[in-house]
Amino acid sequence: MYFAALLARTEDGWEASDTELDDVETLSDLADLAREASPDEDTVLVLIEQEDAWFGVVRVDGEEDPRIYVSDAAAAARSSYGEILLTDELLGRDPGDDGSADLDALDLDGTEDGESDEDDDAEGGAGAAGSAESVPHGPVGDAQILDDLGVTEKELRLMSTDAVTEIAESLGASETLETVR
Repeated sequence: MYFAALLARTEDGWEASDTELDDVETLSDLADLAREASPDEDTVLVLIEQEDAWFGVVRVDGEEDPRIYVSDAAAAARSSYGEILLTDELLGRDPGDDGSADLDALDLDGTEDGESDEDDDAEGGAGAAGSAESVPHGPVGDAQILDDLGVTEKELRLMSTDAVTEIAESLGASETLETVR
């Protein structure tokens, strides 16, 4: 089960809104959604949580690039919402690198046509495992994303099952968040 909410910091404190991510396909879409929640270009946090598996925080400050923290990249990679957050840049990959081998580095000696289907299956399995390994287990992103708001890197890394509620409590926005839960 997923939960996603927007917390927008205003002059009067935090304002929360429940958000549907069904139409969000990219990080840009998510950042635009966050910016719409704060017409005054205040800080907006997008909090996403998959029960007992992972959580993510996206921080949008005006027109700046979004900052991202994901508690467990490998768990998030198995989620459609997590895939939105796990950009090539966040994972330290070159954009467009699909994890496959460079064609120039392959040894094409002409025997490829004679390989059996079993060999193809074995190679496909290795390739799939190789790309899965490119997503690290554990946290990725900007662990200092909430430092100036009172949640330290250490506190963020220690959060687990109900991180969204813990973050809201630290920000003084737990009652506000509960109105949209």
